[in-house]
Amino acid sequence: MTFHIITIFPHIFDSYLKEGILSRAQKNNLIKINILNLRDFTSDKHKTVDDKPFGGGPGMVLKVEPIYKAIEQIKSKKQTKKTKTILLSAKGKKFNQKMAYKFSKLSDLILICGRYEGVDERVAKYIVDEEISIGDYILSGGELPALVIIEAVSRLIPGVLGNIESIEEKRFKDLQNNLQIKGAYPVYTRPAVFNPQPNIKWSVPKTLISGDHKKIEQWRRRQMKNKS
Repeated sequence: MTFHIITIFPHIFDSYLKEGILSRAQKNNLIKINILNLRDFTSDKHKTVDDKPFGGGPGMVLKVEPIYKAIEQIKSKKQTKKTKTILLSAKGKKFNQKMAYKFSKLSDLILICGRYEGVDERVAKYIVDEEISIGDYILSGGELPALVIIEAVSRLIPGVLGNIESIEEKRFKDLQNNLQIKGAYPVYTRPAVFNPQPNIKWSVPKTLISGDHKKIEQWRRRQMKNKS
């Protein structure tokens, strides 16, 4: 199985992936880790991966274009339906053992590590299969959640665990809870219209580029209400 990690901090993973279970699994060719630096998929000399959010607000938003290009590169080399693309997000579904079992049956798992104020909503709307969170708390980015998911899934791949670890795994029971991060509204950034292909157009909601701050605030409140 191959895990593809899309991140702007590729070296964060260096130490953890070279130790313990995951290191052994890679040496035994049971799993592969493919880390992609998002900046390699930008088209400007500054390698810009983020921009200010339409409609105003704090922080920066990761752009849709480089993420799209990174995923297209991965998929161009993988002709299989057993691939799933995940956006690691505080407002996603709660990751649990049931998901880990499901993911362990895939050939490829693509993990997009968010950063800053968020990721352009078009990534969630058009590109990924699921948004996933590892808990009801805020982190600086999706790199730690990516490692959590990689380890949880890898442990379920035959041959990855040793005998003692396998016994521990059998003792584990999936803990269910229904808590969800609520209140987050979608964020977008430039360009206002993105054409991944000539006949496809992904547009930012018109309200956010209207300049009418009252309407923008009303739109955001509606989005928050719909997610609650």
